Amino acid sequence: MNSSRAILYERFVFKHLGERPTRQLFGSNIHVLGNASRVKINSVEFIKSSDGIKDCPMDGFPEVAFVGRSNVGKSSLVNLLMERKSLALVSKKPGKTQLINHFLVNKRWYLVDLPGYGFASAPKTLCVKWNEFTKDYFLKRKTLVMVVQLIDSSIPVQQIDIDCATWLKQHNIPSTLAFTKCDRKKKKRKTGGKHPVDNVVEFLQQMRLVTTQTYPWILTSCVTGQGRDELMMHIEEFRNYWHS
Repeated sequence: MNSSRAILYERFVFKHLGERPTRQLFGSNIHVLGNASRVKINSVEFIKSSDGIKDCPMDGFPEVAFVGRSNVGKSSLVNLLMERKSLALVSKKPGKTQLINHFLVNKRWYLVDLPGYGFASAPKTLCVKWNEFTKDYFLKRKTLVMVVQLIDSSIPVQQIDIDCATWLKQHNIPSTLAFTKCDRKKKKRKTGGKHPVDNVVEFLQQMRLVTTQTYPWILTSCVTGQGRDELMMHIEEFRNYWHS
């Protein structure tokens, strides 16, 4: 993934190259064209699971990859975006996604469901393998257009999320932060819990201590549906722009 793609991505997200009017997405710092509309999902087809990039589909369709800490709600968000109830595996037991899963959307692009990171109860050898082939995918997959990194807004900032976001930036990989579970209520004060918005603000503040670069972000909830249309418009516009 070269730096020119990362530069193009940032210009697109925040300035939208050209003189066309834009609007800022609700619950986000991302801008889209003023005439952007809801993305309709006509078809979603599971293609295959792979344990490395050599086994991934080779048909050249652009890919948008989803990654996040285990139990972040990734499968639920994928199901919401694709308007399906059980497209991606949803489980109370984290770490169910252990392979690179490709879903062909509208016969035009791939949604790629990647293994979760930080799965403490998995065997150490498996964790190492997951990290290796996931990073290999990020660095060598030429059809990768952008990464959506999921962050759980219902819990305090996790260093592993900071590390992942920083790593993606350091390697010039276009990425957007999608904060999940934004519908959760503030936890009891005695437990030290905060409102999801407070956790989001704290996360963004900590990222500013690591880098001066601006991170595109968006708030989502699989319970209320918040952020579904906005995130899909963002993905669809950049995917079309990159391949136009």
